[in-house]
Amino acid sequence: MSDHGYEAGRLNLPFVGISTFAKKPYVADWDAIDADVAVLGAPFDFGTQWRPGARFGPRAVREASTLFSFGHAGAYDHEDDATYLGGDVRIVDIGDADIIHTKTTESHANIEYGVRKILAAGALPVTIGGDHSINIPCINAFSEQEPIHVVQIDAHLDFVDERHGVTEGHGNPMRRAIEKSYVSGMTQLGIRNVSSTAKEGYEDARARGSDILSVRQVRKLGTDAVLERIPKGARIYVTIDIDAFCPSIAAGTGTPSHGGFLYYDVLEILQGLAKRNEVVGIDLVEVAPAYDPSESTQILAAQLLLNFLGFIFHAKAQR
Repeated sequence: MSDHGYEAGRLNLPFVGISTFAKKPYVADWDAIDADVAVLGAPFDFGTQWRPGARFGPRAVREASTLFSFGHAGAYDHEDDATYLGGDVRIVDIGDADIIHTKTTESHANIEYGVRKILAAGALPVTIGGDHSINIPCINAFSEQEPIHVVQIDAHLDFVDERHGVTEGHGNPMRRAIEKSYVSGMTQLGIRNVSSTAKEGYEDARARGSDILSVRQVRKLGTDAVLERIPKGARIYVTIDIDAFCPSIAAGTGTPSHGGFLYYDVLEILQGLAKRNEVVGIDLVEVAPAYDPSESTQILAAQLLLNFLGFIFHAKAQR
């Protein structure tokens, strides 16, 4: 026993220590990544059109993720009678891409470099933004990979080609993605209300094969019918904008949009995707913690990512 009355060895409670993602090991050497999942922070938000602050998203989501790091041998879900993210799933946090403030091209290049290093190590890249422009370098990093189908969960279409000279801001990522020869298609879920894209952008997206569904359309169809619209067996890259959710549960974002998804609307889609498809990349963006003093937004983001990772590796083990 130690002088403090418990056996040697740390309890390592969530509020103790450095806030890596889920308190997983930190890997500083990007040439030494040896893991199933590598988490990269992309704290960039230079291009926001209204409220800034998503640059603090990676830090906030990491801190929130410690809530789910009690050191259990995985997370048991009594509904599914399954244990997710046991010790056999190796997750590491490789820190943040270097951001050069006001320098979009250079900052994006550093994010792309990090994602490429994760892919080269054979790990699943999970990138935490930052504004939605960080999806552009994430998708660029897949240029040497097999084709991917992009599933976007978002309030806004983000399909602007160019506006006032901006081509790689947070309103452009899906347009930049669909232009890639290795992006085989796109499913855009949750799109609603006054959006980031004019009518011609929607027409262009559909002409290029994008499947666009609002929150109400997703709910009317139901989870299974929505999943049937996504090519079965396709390699899937998932990009999640936290403003896809109703601001009643995710107020901490730069462009909140009422009428959004609730938690299980999205979770069940992600669980179905993990069962039907190989998920090869994830980003989660637009958490701006200053706008949510309750901290609910970043807790939602962390819980969503950890559950999604659990579904992915549990489904892989089942297969």
